[in-house]
Amino acid sequence: MFDKIKRLGTDTAIYGISTVVGRFLTFILTPFYTNVFVSAKLGVVANVYSYIAFFNILYGYGMEAAFMRYTASLEIGTKKQNFSVPFLSLLVTSFIFTFLIWWQRDFLAALCKVPMQYASIITYSGWILLFDALAIVPFASLRMEGKAKMFSALKLFNIVATVVLNLILLLKFRMGIEGVFLSNLLASAGTFMLLVPTILKNISLEWNSKLYEALLRFSIPAIPAYIATMMIQVIDRPILLSLTDEATVGIYQANYRLGIFMMLIVSMFDFAWRPFFLSNANEPNAKQLFARVLTYFFLLMMGCFLFISFFINDIVTLPLYHGKSIIAPEYWSGLSIVPVVLLAYVFLGISNNMVAGIYIEKQTKKLPIITFVGAGVNVLANFLLIPIIGMMGAAIATLLSYAMMAIALYLIVQKIYPSEYEFGRMAKISAAAIVVYLLFYFVKFESLELMWKIALLALFGVLMYVMKFFNPSEISGFTRLFSKRPANNSSVDIPPPSEV
Repeated sequence: MFDKIKRLGTDTAIYGISTVVGRFLTFILTPFYTNVFVSAKLGVVANVYSYIAFFNILYGYGMEAAFMRYTASLEIGTKKQNFSVPFLSLLVTSFIFTFLIWWQRDFLAALCKVPMQYASIITYSGWILLFDALAIVPFASLRMEGKAKMFSALKLFNIVATVVLNLILLLKFRMGIEGVFLSNLLASAGTFMLLVPTILKNISLEWNSKLYEALLRFSIPAIPAYIATMMIQVIDRPILLSLTDEATVGIYQANYRLGIFMMLIVSMFDFAWRPFFLSNANEPNAKQLFARVLTYFFLLMMGCFLFISFFINDIVTLPLYHGKSIIAPEYWSGLSIVPVVLLAYVFLGISNNMVAGIYIEKQTKKLPIITFVGAGVNVLANFLLIPIIGMMGAAIATLLSYAMMAIALYLIVQKIYPSEYEFGRMAKISAAAIVVYLLFYFVKFESLELMWKIALLALFGVLMYVMKFFNPSEISGFTRLFSKRPANNSSVDIPPPSEV
């Protein structure tokens, strides 16, 4: 079992290289925007991209997950049909949706509270959505074929192109807000062109109605769930805008994006996780394997939560070029929301692991129940907390919604795909992290701040050792894995949860 976990870790690392480098390049845009745009204009960009996130759900209507589920088993149709049917469906619907956006751009601009002088960004958004939708199936195909390097290279190209085009269009051509969206459009179109060889290799005009019906039965029930999930991610911006002002939204957006460090970890894991659990679903010890992966992943996330929380202020305020910091001082007032956002992404990572049972058992109709619980908590908490504590209320609302979604997901999944998750071990991780974070928050050593932070991170590891988090069998397994010595009996690689 350790060899499978190692393979998952290897794929995660490959996806992670492009994800980390790519997100870092994207992250460069945050300080760039804060130094180019006033907070009100950045608020307009954040607002429109929140709507793009919603429309991404409608453009894709769950076809990525449906394609991965049926191409993994090939229970209906041929391999080419499993690629072509969802791709052609997305091709037709995406052009229809983009035409409607172009036709009604002024109405949509007014509806989204976009100033009329920026109505052109609505048209750009429609084309961005089209090219991104056409890339869904080809990218998913690369993941299912194990072509992590090619997938990562193309994703990295998209992000590098976006960053470079932003720099050119905003600095050289002074295009302003329009340059942000035109950069995204050109990068998305270029990425799609690079995916054309993959499309031509897999495309077939042979239609399979039975397969299409099965894909829709799998994907359509999940659309409300995807919308609710996206609501959790972006609905706080429009609500914050309605209750405060554009400047507050701009400050919130800049600091919320600092949560990118945890989002990177969750995203790179998810890229590798979905093909992994679909490929191993029929293994006799699959549930035990999935539970163990969650334990290790939770340990990684909590360690990163502590590290980022400790050093985020130092990173953000560090002077760089000509005294410019990563984020302009105008935005520093929102740094307090970062640990809350990081913790929210921890719960998202837990949900991403537990959702395996939903896809394996084809129970996507259960997803709306789970996600609407989270979305409802999010909207209610935003309206209750923002008037009291401002942008911190929006961050806490996000945390509460992800936590509730993880709880609801666990309760439902246990009925259709019961697994013995190692909550005792996860409690040890949580206890150690809470102790260390409280010491960081309440105990200050101004003159020895750096040494104190390092000592606290070391204390986290010491507490895990004292609580005997790792058992001898695991230590032996990891030693054997990294020393490349074969096991005498693979059946004892990982003991059952009861022995842990």
